[in-house]
Amino acid sequence: MSVRPILEKNISTPVIEGAGVKLNRAFGFGNTSQFDPFLLLDDFRNDDQIDYEKGFPWHPHRGIETITYILKGSVEHKDSLGNSGELNDGDIQWMTAGSGILHQEMPKGNINGQMHGFQLWANLPSDLKMTNPNYQDVKGNEINTIKDDDETIIKIIIGNYKGYIGPIKEVASKPQYLDIYVPPNTVKTIPMSTYDNCFAYVFEGSAKFDYSSKPQGVKVEKSFNNEDYTIRDLSGNKTLITFDTGDKIKLLSGNHGVRFLLISGTPIQEPVAWHGPIVMNTNDEIKLAMQELNNGTFIKNKGGI
Repeated sequence: MSVRPILEKNISTPVIEGAGVKLNRAFGFGNTSQFDPFLLLDDFRNDDQIDYEKGFPWHPHRGIETITYILKGSVEHKDSLGNSGELNDGDIQWMTAGSGILHQEMPKGNINGQMHGFQLWANLPSDLKMTNPNYQDVKGNEINTIKDDDETIIKIIIGNYKGYIGPIKEVASKPQYLDIYVPPNTVKTIPMSTYDNCFAYVFEGSAKFDYSSKPQGVKVEKSFNNEDYTIRDLSGNKTLITFDTGDKIKLLSGNHGVRFLLISGTPIQEPVAWHGPIVMNTNDEIKLAMQELNNGTFIKNKGGI
């Protein structure tokens, strides 16, 4: 077995999306080949309601699937198929935009005003770009969770891990999506499919994924008395780690443990034409989608708004 070496480590980038929601983008709207079949990962993490309350009003998608995973707070969803619902702590939402869907997502936060979750975009292959839209909510108690002998806790969002199956099974790219907590100062090996593209996103604690040196946080800038200092932040470092090929990853967790998403998938290896929430294979397909948005023919399968 070969341990996957690290290709790159990056800190997620603050961005503003929707009607003014502050979030951190782990990757997206750049070179897609490194993450294929995935297009984007956003970390929306706020303790102040003003930073997210205006949400993501009605907007279109075509040619992708989105997987939303809520850790804290709640999100109200409505779409052009007539679906509506609310995601709460631990819940998942899977949406296939396919030929086209309009939807809105309005975060509400928890009783303390906290809101934390992730949204992952997965590309659809060319033969499924114009498939019928679909939508599914999964409650947190439906997620298989396993606890290893070393107290590691793994939630299987999508895919198969040690025979345990995630509740979301219809994602076209057949990814593996795990939420993993490793307790303090623990060496952990996690088996992977050898040639799938793979990345980890750390959102609590710290770890060394080459595990040969002392765990440390990521350098971040913070202000104190109007002066900026570069410090080591070990509380939740928002770090993206991309891996080369290999059939396992190995890590050493820090003094406070580590929690991270581990996501992998088989590359589609098709051209990507991307305009905002619409992802197709050619620029002509993008132009057609925009024309259809303007003339009212974008939605092929209508429910109710």
